[in-house]
Amino acid sequence: AQMGGWYRKEIRSVEDLKGLKMRIAGLGGTVLSRLGAVPQQLAGGDLYPALERGTIDAVEWLGPYDDEKLGFHKVAQYYYYPAWWEGAANTHLFVNQEQWAALPKSYQAAIRTAAAEATHWMVGRYDIRNPDALRRILGSGTQLRPFPREVMEACYREAMAVEQDLAGRSPEFRKIHEGWSKARDDMRAWFRVAELSFDNFVAQASQRR
Repeated sequence: AQMGGWYRKEIRSVEDLKGLKMRIAGLGGTVLSRLGAVPQQLAGGDLYPALERGTIDAVEWLGPYDDEKLGFHKVAQYYYYPAWWEGAANTHLFVNQEQWAALPKSYQAAIRTAAAEATHWMVGRYDIRNPDALRRILGSGTQLRPFPREVMEACYREAMAVEQDLAGRSPEFRKIHEGWSKARDDMRAWFRVAELSFDNFVAQASQRR
């Protein structure tokens, strides 16, 4: 899961999102706009000066390792989590279907293996580098804050509404969404039994050592 971004002011309630000019793209920006925020599309190189000057009020990028390199902690005091719009890191590879079908099976297997390895390598690299980067960022005076429960719940409701709106307008989206959302809900039910309970226990137990 990635971080929720850098903010020049505290986010205490949904009301604080209204009029907030935030660099955020995609469906996450669509959800926030429904709550009154004003999504901004800016290139990576323009983010620091825009945040420094107050042209934007907030920016989301990735996580501590990459955020530290761009220096956001020097111009915004509050670092929020989690990025509810990006609960996992992933890579993408797009291949023409006809060209893919023409490849030998061994080539297809090699590409699948390389793509999987790229994703696992990328996630592992961030998991190793983010902790130290976060310590350095907090050592500089950054205030780490969770999004308030009210904000998380409002964003969740709007995210579900956006999904339904898209499904109502696009037969292609609806076809994919039906199977995908069922798989998502099934996995969430399983994670509550195994992964989530284990992770919560270990996190709490390690703090008591």
